[in-house]
Amino acid sequence: MPELSRRHALTAAAVLATAAGVPAVTALTASAAGSDHHALPSFDEVYKGRRIQGRPSSGGGHHQHGGGYAVFVDGVELHVMRNADGSWISVVSHYDPVPTPRAAARAAVDELQGAELLPFPAN
Repeated sequence: MPELSRRHALTAAAVLATAAGVPAVTALTASAAGSDHHALPSFDEVYKGRRIQGRPSSGGGHHQHGGGYAVFVDGVELHVMRNADGSWISVVSHYDPVPTPRAAARAAVDELQGAELLPFPAN
């Protein structure tokens, strides 16, 4: 009978741990990705001297990436997108995911450093 090597034991443990964790991770990702974006609260505030707003929307076109949520900086729409893991990014801070549309608006204001947000062209 072959002897159980450390490599085989570690491989078996990794397979069992992965198999046990997959349902939990899959359920968490599915609930985050499938959550109702209309349940996100609206916001309207002044952040660093800029007016940021967000609200559920039913827009079409390029707005679909925002998951039914519209964000504005000084009245100009900030193109936002919800990632599969539930985080949000914007056209201004594309490589810095944040947990909410409000955080995406704040990150955009930080990144703009006082510059004007230009409208995102619709395709």
